[in-house]
This record gives sequence, C-alpha cells and structure tokens, in this order.
Amino acid sequence: MIDHARDLVSVREATDRLLTAAAKLDNASVAEPSRLPGWTRGHVLAHLARNADALVNVLEGRPMYVSGTARDADIERDAPRPLDVQLADVRESAARFQETGAAPADWSRTVELRNGVTDAAARVPFRRWVEVELHHVDLGIGYELEDLPAEFVERETDFLAERFTGHPDVPPTRLTDGTRAWSTGREEDAAEVTVRGPAPDLLGWLAGRRDGSGLSVEGGPLPALPPL
Repeated sequence: MIDHARDLVSVREATDRLLTAAAKLDNASVAEPSRLPGWTRGHVLAHLARNADALVNVLEGRPMYVSGTARDADIERDAPRPLDVQLADVRESAARFQETGAAPADWSRTVELRNGVTDAAARVPFRRWVEVELHHVDLGIGYELEDLPAEFVERETDFLAERFTGHPDVPPTRLTDGTRAWSTGREEDAAEVTVRGPAPDLLGWLAGRRDGSGLSVEGGPLPALPPL
C-alpha cells in the first residue's frame, strides 16, 4: 500500500537536505559540470524546480510538460541563473508541490506523466522523492548513493527492477545485495545471470549512475540496461 502522505514527508526532508547542501555552493560552482553528461549543476537545480511544477500539473490533471522541447528549453533558460535564484526557485516550487499534495484528492486515480506513462496518483510523491534524492547525488557535492535512506534504496531498486522486467533486451537476471533479492529482465523459468553487490551499487547500476564495476556477476556478462 502506497502511503502518499508519508512519502510527501520524505520529499520535504530530502529537499531540505539538498537545499542545505547546495547553499554552500557559490555562483562559480553552480556553473561547473554536474555528474550528468552535458549538464552543469545549474541544469540540475533548474530541472528539479521545473519537475516540481510539472508534477503539480500531473496532480491537477494538466499535461506534465507542454512538450519535450519546451521542457528542455525551460531547463536551458534557467540553468545559468545565480545560486540564490536557483535555491529560491527549488524551494518555492517544492512548496507548491507540497501544497498540492496536501489538498484533498482521490489518490487512487490514474494520472498521466511524460510520453504516455500512467501511474497511480499516490505514487507521484515517491516519483518526486526519486528526483530529489538522485539529483542530489548528481550535483557531485558530497552526497553519495551510500548516503541515501535505506528505505529509499530498497523501494527504488524495487521500482527499477520492475521497470526492466519483461524487457526483451535484458536477459533474465537475479539481483541480490546478500539480504534481499530481485528479478528483472525477460521473464523465463530461471535467471541466466546473477548480479551481486552492495545495495547502493545495485541501485547505481540500475539507475545509470554507476557502471557496475562494484558488482560481481555469475552466468554471463553484466547486462546492458536500456536508458531510463
């Protein structure tokens, strides 16, 4: 059972962590490259602000973005702004998201995200939590996958393993951190490949944040995952 109210609290806490950490930057470091190819830290912060507003659109029944082109243009427009403007935008857009999430609503309803993807409204706060946590790591300012809350790591690993389940280009794969196990890839009677490693490394590989060098593989090479 998805607890959207509890997830909204987790979003707020994650946003506070990110804002506290980012406040130690300066204008020059905001313009430096992030860990995402082609994006500065300013791009990451701009994306986080615009994503909050986009998810407000989703919860209020509007298209998430006017278009993919408009989404990209908004990020490019906002990326060069000075630190104080970036932080204010992230803070204010996050507050708008929290306000929308606190309004009475049918959380069992289906909503539409980008590219025709649909989901339960109740999962939208978790999706926002994913954005905040992973992009905090992407900023490259000392917050690592190992610093992520354990609940988040397990739930996002669940989510990504499910996302790749049934994908024809991913062999049947068993994932394990030594305590928990997940299955993903093509659905067959038995896994072809077993991937083992620490939970942060498994999540990093699934989320495209690590190359899998911290993982061990049995039964074949480390599967190549399609982009998210």
